[in-house]
Amino acid sequence: MTLIIDCHGHYTTAPEAHSLWREEQKAAFKDGRDPPPYPDISDDEIRRTIEENQLRLVRERGADLTIFSPRASAMAHHVGDQTVSAEWARHCNNLIYRVTQLFPDSFVGVCMLPQSPEADLAASVAELERCVTQLGFVGCNLNPDPGGGHFKLPPLTDRYWYPIYEKMVELDVPAMIHVSGSCNPGLHATGAFYIAADTIAFMQLIEGDLFADFPTLRFIIPHGGGAVPYHWGRYRGLADMLKKPDLAGHVMNNVYFDTCVYHQPGIDLLADVIETKNILFGSEMVGAVRGIDPQTGHYFDDTKRYVDALAITAEQRHAIYEGNARRVFPRLDTLLKEKGL
Repeated sequence: MTLIIDCHGHYTTAPEAHSLWREEQKAAFKDGRDPPPYPDISDDEIRRTIEENQLRLVRERGADLTIFSPRASAMAHHVGDQTVSAEWARHCNNLIYRVTQLFPDSFVGVCMLPQSPEADLAASVAELERCVTQLGFVGCNLNPDPGGGHFKLPPLTDRYWYPIYEKMVELDVPAMIHVSGSCNPGLHATGAFYIAADTIAFMQLIEGDLFADFPTLRFIIPHGGGAVPYHWGRYRGLADMLKKPDLAGHVMNNVYFDTCVYHQPGIDLLADVIETKNILFGSEMVGAVRGIDPQTGHYFDDTKRYVDALAITAEQRHAIYEGNARRVFPRLDTLLKEKGL
């Protein structure tokens, strides 16, 4: 029996008190004062936000386990300074940990990092280590543009990023390359910024030689890889023009795409262009697109329906739903084996 592992879930329905505290934290920073204490949030409140939302939909749609992280659009690394980011990340990650403890068979944690754009990555390295070694998380989200839509940091292949890569390799955890909210009025967050950042990240990896230095480093590029699968010939051609090796060896032993593509033709193209070994099931539910598609009568983000409809073998479907996730997230594989799965 295949486990249905969703590699891309966010706590978009976090308790109201958590979100209100964030607003108070931002106001306190603006006013030059300390934020108030973080609120007491009961287990019952967390249960309610999960059971009425993500868990209900997971069960209705037939998934088993969600790799769960804080709400991406709320990471907002560009807000405040390193102290603000570190405190916010810690509270967000602790909340994810509580979800995983209340629903250990349904959710496993992935952390956000306190990537204040004017700071180095020391605080992010420390938070990653805390979340993996103390909270049992299996990966992290890495923002390639923590400035919120202006792309001022060096590319992902630059040595600026090496401290976090070294810690990821040491802990044997992957990162999902995921931006946060946009503060650029020309970039709609989920419709432009997210997809652009996914595409930009892939091109940066082509231009560099990061995996020569980190051969076991693993990235998931979400939202179906942005524009990459649709323009696969362009990227193969650019790699050739740049005198880089074939993409199969240059990046595709280390880079994976999820299935957060919200229509059947898009999933069909993804599976046709990208090798099965590089595709992980994901829905980003409840996320950027929450409505019902009037053309199908089904929710846009019910991505399992699209994968079920693919003309692929049983072995390929197993890889997309379970096998690839266990390979890309070895700590998840260990957790599942400890449960006899």
